[in-house]
Amino acid sequence: MSKMKRIVYNDEQLGKEINLKEYWDVIKGRIWIVFAMVIFAVGAAYAYSYMNNTPLYDTSTRMILSTEDENMNTLMVMIKDPIIMEQVKSDLNLEQSSEGLANQIEVNRLEDSEVIQISVTANDPELAASIANKTAEVYKNEIVNILEFEQVQLLSKAEVNPYPNNEFQDRNLVIAGVFGIIAGIGLIFLLDTLDGAVKTREEVEDFLGIPVLGFVSPMNRKNSTTKKKKNKGQEVEVRGESVDIK
Repeated sequence: MSKMKRIVYNDEQLGKEINLKEYWDVIKGRIWIVFAMVIFAVGAAYAYSYMNNTPLYDTSTRMILSTEDENMNTLMVMIKDPIIMEQVKSDLNLEQSSEGLANQIEVNRLEDSEVIQISVTANDPELAASIANKTAEVYKNEIVNILEFEQVQLLSKAEVNPYPNNEFQDRNLVIAGVFGIIAGIGLIFLLDTLDGAVKTREEVEDFLGIPVLGFVSPMNRKNSTTKKKKNKGQEVEVRGESVDIK
């Protein structure tokens, strides 16, 4: 009983191997479609990402606000107040609105300390540094007039960061490559399904309903001509021998 089970198992395995081989033969016959789809998809992804990728640069400055915790949130909110932003905009001769300028700025408190970090993102690295430093400078001068708060100390200036924070990612190319492979294989099987040509022994048997007894190998014209000449030469030699016997 165990032998029979083992034989059945081997047959199933053999069937699976044959099916996989047939699938591979189908793919191998039109493998150029996969390469073409991958090249097309990766090229399109690269072009789209390159054309729509605007480099953005960020930098930050730090300052110390010596105050109690209950006042810290108010002082942090005031950094992006329209009064401060309008002054920064005026000093740097910026054309954007104060609201748009505020959207480029992010204010964070570092680990519940008195150190406040002002981060700025812009499409120009020098502009980002200028906005960060000018914001800290204007804030230190204006917060005295607004809230009569003088405990502001500039800790570190923003430096020009030449490296964009949204540098072109290879992830899009990888996704496009995988999509190209899947689409290429799918197209291959679609074309194979639409192809009505009979190519394999199994297809011939299914189409005619009779078993195939053998195959006729393709004839090579050069080999056929050589064989004819050889046979002709042998025939002459035989005739010669028959003449000599007489």
